[in-house]
Amino acid sequence: VVLGGGATLYFSRMLRGLRRLSTAAPRQTFMMHGMQPIASLLAQGKGLAGTRVVVGGWVKTGRLAMKDTLGFIELNDGSSFKSLQVLMPNRDDLSQLTATGASMVVRGVINHSPKDKKQAIELHVEEVLHFGPCDRTAYPVSKTALTLEFLRTQTNLRSRTNTISAAMRVRSTLVAATHEFFQQNGFQYISTPILTPSDCEGAGSMFQVTVPTSSGKQDPLFFGKPVYLTVSGQLEAEAYACGMGNVYTLGPTFRAEQSFTPRHLSEFWMVEPELVFCDLNGVARCAEAYIRHCCAAVLTRCPSELAFFTQRYDKGVEARVRAIADSDFARMSYTDAVDELTKVPAGKFKRTPQWGDDLSIEHERHIADKLGRPVVVTDYPRSLKPFYMRRNDDGKTVAAMDVLVPGVGELVGGSQREERLDVLEEALSGMDGAHYQGYLDLRRYGTVPHGGFGLGLERLVLLTTGLENIRETIPFPRYAGHVL
Repeated sequence: VVLGGGATLYFSRMLRGLRRLSTAAPRQTFMMHGMQPIASLLAQGKGLAGTRVVVGGWVKTGRLAMKDTLGFIELNDGSSFKSLQVLMPNRDDLSQLTATGASMVVRGVINHSPKDKKQAIELHVEEVLHFGPCDRTAYPVSKTALTLEFLRTQTNLRSRTNTISAAMRVRSTLVAATHEFFQQNGFQYISTPILTPSDCEGAGSMFQVTVPTSSGKQDPLFFGKPVYLTVSGQLEAEAYACGMGNVYTLGPTFRAEQSFTPRHLSEFWMVEPELVFCDLNGVARCAEAYIRHCCAAVLTRCPSELAFFTQRYDKGVEARVRAIADSDFARMSYTDAVDELTKVPAGKFKRTPQWGDDLSIEHERHIADKLGRPVVVTDYPRSLKPFYMRRNDDGKTVAAMDVLVPGVGELVGGSQREERLDVLEEALSGMDGAHYQGYLDLRRYGTVPHGGFGLGLERLVLLTTGLENIRETIPFPRYAGHVL
């Protein structure tokens, strides 16, 4: 077959593109001296024996041996839960180099570790390229056991501890898995605004934004109207979904609640997809697929972290994450859930569940724990849910769903959105309709069935680490009375 010049160029470009896709790009390093991540060296193991490398990090532990002429250092750069053992030859500053908290960049040769060591390799140092001293007597994050409560007062240094660094690597994996899942399934990422004039949830617990004036007073009308820190990107995501197809957003949200429970933060991150031409069943299937994808990612990419959390915090966390990744989620209506809860012997719950009441944490956990797998609870009473959820034909419930997970309770809240203009206008009666005219326009001009859900990223970190307090799942926790 003879192709014309234009067709030849087209196929030539296509083949070049396929070659680029089929060839994995080598990992680039942007660090000084060609440093390599410790995680990469440990993964390659004994195959690196005899290789000269440059690594850097912070001293987790250090000790002197051979009459103080040899230093043994556990060096960690944050890329891995495990540290690299470094053997430092005799130097005038050897005692300082072994101080917990000190930083260094060293060049040396990889050698086999003795057979009785847990690690296959160790680094014999030839040259110290950088050294950042640390006063071991004043260093607040020492190698002794520290409480998580104390570490919240050391937010700039707590990333050097095993628990927080492991939790942040899991969090990083979950963020990457989030983008992977939605991008692979045809969603577009949308950056929704942090400043908003509207209260998506109708909860009223929002931070108002004001601006100082020359007189020293606070001007609440810098934008010409009251503006707040957002509690959700849903309304804006809906707007773009109704023009671009399926979208998702991942960003910070804020709640001005005076809550001190282990499950609440004033600043947290929400994953919020919006799906068009979709009903509640499709939204639930998307939430299930997404959660299972994230759990599978943690199992695959964070085995050392999972092993640590299983040993230190929750003996069942690894098994639970694996079960979620491998299990089909159950389905149950809110009405059926209440019926099941009323069968539980009196006295087990602090509050007796009744139809029309919101499910408490103990109710949610009981349902999920009894089934032994995540369960999607659907069709909640209208009175419990926000205005935008689609009204069911019975007039009493809405097309809402929560995903309840063993050991955690509610992980996801979502719904099919109300796409009928007249029904939505009725639901907005009594509210300031001026804030929602753009939202109503989506129903006036080419309305479509659509829905979505919200998942708190920190709740997902709790699920996959077994940590009890949500303040350990975010780098810099903000809550009532606490901003460091």
